[in-house]
Amino acid sequence: MPSRRRFLALFFLLALLVALDYGWLSLTRAVDDRTGDLLLSRHAAQRPASPQVVIVDIDQRSLEALNEVAGSWPWPRAIHAEMIEILAAQRPAAIVFDVLFNEPDTFRPDSDALLRDVALAHRNLYFPYVLLDDGQPAPLARLPATLGIRQGAGAVPGAGAPLLLPGVLPPQAWRGGLINFDADHDGVGRHYLIDRNRNGWLIPSMPARVGRELGWKVPETARVRLNWTQRHRHVSFADLYFDANSETPRRPADEFTGRVVVIGTAAPGLQDLRPTPLGQNYPGVEILATALDNLQHGDWLREVPRAAFAPLALVLCTLLWLGFARGVNTLWLGLGLSGATATGVAAMTLALDAHAYWPLAGSLVWAWVYFWLAALVAYLGERARREQAVQLFGRFLDQRVVRDLVESGQIDAQRGAASRHVSVLFSDIRGFTSLSETRPPEEIVSLLNRYFSRQVEVIFRHGGTLDKFIGDAIMAFWGAPVDDPQHAEHAVAAALEMARELEAFKAELGELGGSFDIGIGIHSGPAVIGFIGAQARLDYTAIGDTVNLASRIEGETKGVARVLVSEATRQACGERFVFVEQGLHRVKGREQPVRLFEPRSDAAAHPMDS
Repeated sequence: MPSRRRFLALFFLLALLVALDYGWLSLTRAVDDRTGDLLLSRHAAQRPASPQVVIVDIDQRSLEALNEVAGSWPWPRAIHAEMIEILAAQRPAAIVFDVLFNEPDTFRPDSDALLRDVALAHRNLYFPYVLLDDGQPAPLARLPATLGIRQGAGAVPGAGAPLLLPGVLPPQAWRGGLINFDADHDGVGRHYLIDRNRNGWLIPSMPARVGRELGWKVPETARVRLNWTQRHRHVSFADLYFDANSETPRRPADEFTGRVVVIGTAAPGLQDLRPTPLGQNYPGVEILATALDNLQHGDWLREVPRAAFAPLALVLCTLLWLGFARGVNTLWLGLGLSGATATGVAAMTLALDAHAYWPLAGSLVWAWVYFWLAALVAYLGERARREQAVQLFGRFLDQRVVRDLVESGQIDAQRGAASRHVSVLFSDIRGFTSLSETRPPEEIVSLLNRYFSRQVEVIFRHGGTLDKFIGDAIMAFWGAPVDDPQHAEHAVAAALEMARELEAFKAELGELGGSFDIGIGIHSGPAVIGFIGAQARLDYTAIGDTVNLASRIEGETKGVARVLVSEATRQACGERFVFVEQGLHRVKGREQPVRLFEPRSDAAAHPMDS
């Protein structure tokens, strides 16, 4: 399958996975969540909390300091009644408890009675309740209106819900809402409830209940994504309690005036710690304070649905597909995608500044998945192409250098035939016919193989390309597939060494080598170079008049010289060799005679530098 079709097939596969991701499977939801958590935690570090929301913290210091006065936790409810009176004296906008008062204190009923009396005396107190996973459902229609439960459209009249209510207090004081932790699929709390729909009945959360009564704009949604801030101001419960009960209080008399005061605990021992984007053990009272802060200022995060960013993933994958299909460098595509990723992260960050949450990290992940898969396909295709080139050119070039030439891009099997200026060498054996008639075929084949091996080694050593064996003849050329400005010099140097190699070979043959000789002809000029032949059998070869003349020159060597070259080759060699003119020769296919020269070996005739 051509590379372009592979890239297109990969694109359609990714498009299908993107559709499944954003339609049903939520494959990259975790990526969006984790990226959003990271950006939100950094954003929160730069975003100060509202001074209008203050936490009176039942911290570890308070638990220790009040141990002599109130004993161990849970404290007598009279302590909370005293704190209500201390805070109420400063006229706060609301006093919100993040502490449950669901079970009577059978050992200290007077303490509970004091809390009941104080709760009835103030209209800006809010007490929490919890929706349980199981238990005896309370009929929602019969619950007191102070809970703020509303009958929505299509509400089931007999519907109920298992609620953990503030039973210590009289129903007239049950003003409040749910403080259930709203965990996402991975257990992390990123949202806060507005209203829990129970068979058409709307049970308010604590922030929604407080917000509605204070006139804040409360969204008509089931929940909101929290826009986290730095931690709110914490005032130690013990510090405030003891200062108010001292003869000369030192704290400001308007410290909580007009503010929303949340009473809760951040003490690790009381285990009100939850996983959030800001940490795995984040105080539950801070989560409630953040929700109140967001509703008060209307700056909760407006979420864009994940599915809205599916087109972004497809657009990025489409651009990458076009880039790979058109052969754009993988490095440039990677840099482009890196830029798109940086832009996406910047967009998410800017969106947070505008109180919006854009979960587009999953789209970027899909683009990177396509990039790496396509890069792998491109790499494997390129490696296969190079291996094919190595196998093809390994038949014609020195195996020791062909791989380096392919890797460097100097030769390419995909390159079409082209006209190149080359030097073509033909070498033919003299006296081979009579020799083959007197020797067994096996001996003749062995002799030829030994001879060809030695001569091909010389050709390769001088940078030549072996074209083919034609019976007992060798055809080679210089100047392709690798450009070689000195192709004529290298061809002549190879011919001279082939002549010397022949003498060594003849010495090994003894008497058998007496009639063994060769003729070598060389001509330089233009030729068409490329893979030529049938689809099932292609040869890298040279064709044209230059090839024909080199063959004719080889035929003229008999009785003249072992090596003859054309005038064009002689001129291309410059001053490197000493040439002896051997006169004009008429060759087949040429009207004008051809002037031939015999190169003589000298100090300049040495192998090509490798």
